[in-house]
Amino acid sequence: MTSAGRFAPSPSGELHVGNLRTAILAWLFARSSGRRFLMRVEDLDRARAGAEAEQLRDLTAIGVDWDGGVVRQTDREHLYTAAIARLTEAGRTYECFCTRREIQEAPSAPHAPLGAYPGTCRNLGTAERAAKRAVRPAAIRLRADVAEATVRDVLHGRYTGVVDDFVLRRNDGVTAYNLAVVVDDAAQGIDQVVRGDDLLPSTPRQAYLASLLDMPVPEYAHVPLVLNADGARLAKRDGAVTLSDLALAGVTADEVRDALLASLGLPPGPLKHAVAAFDPAALPREPWVWPGMPDPQPGTATRPGPEATARRLDS
Repeated sequence: MTSAGRFAPSPSGELHVGNLRTAILAWLFARSSGRRFLMRVEDLDRARAGAEAEQLRDLTAIGVDWDGGVVRQTDREHLYTAAIARLTEAGRTYECFCTRREIQEAPSAPHAPLGAYPGTCRNLGTAERAAKRAVRPAAIRLRADVAEATVRDVLHGRYTGVVDDFVLRRNDGVTAYNLAVVVDDAAQGIDQVVRGDDLLPSTPRQAYLASLLDMPVPEYAHVPLVLNADGARLAKRDGAVTLSDLALAGVTADEVRDALLASLGLPPGPLKHAVAAFDPAALPREPWVWPGMPDPQPGTATRPGPEATARRLDS
């Protein structure tokens, strides 16, 4: 199977410029290294009707294309079930009946890393499990035998993070992200994962799980996020941050694409023009602050051209 990179949005709403910037980076990493580029919709949770179509439309509008059809996680439950069964057969899982509040209020296990699951349900007896099962359904947790793992990231170098008994399947039957993403990447031949650096702390868990399932650990590149003017992670509540809202303000998808490329030190124009200039080592390592949209100039009735828009977005 040919190596590949991917973009994997959750269809909870329209993509904002921060999501689009990460998509461009994932596309550039893959295309510049001769990999296929795949599109996967992570729709196990929080899917909003129509959001997938909106997201794919916006990605196409800025020039992100992909190889083959779109893969959806809701079509792949059999793969997740098989992976959990394999781990269970190896003695690597157990039932957990803890609520979030109980986990938050429980004392940490001795020598456990801060924020790790304290292991409350790890060693329950058969009778105890049966009694708890009668009260609430169980989640399935991994029985980890390490407290941390180290991964190598293209932008961050060696990164060591917590590995605990994390959830593989929630008590409502939904497969957890950390399992699904590992299984999906391996099944699709994805050996390069480019995503926002807010996901770096979960990566050691995923790499460890991949090793237990005898699945390859991909090359990781966790890229800086886009922030608002207050230094917080950009969100849709920050105003005109989606292509549809920016279009209402007179800014085209091409102009947004060029502004995002400029924030990466890359030339404007169709994305294919940026491939030759793309160098991961030269990428900015700090978050980019979205400049926002200024108020329209009084008396201006025509839509601004690309040069004016670039000045506005880069100011």
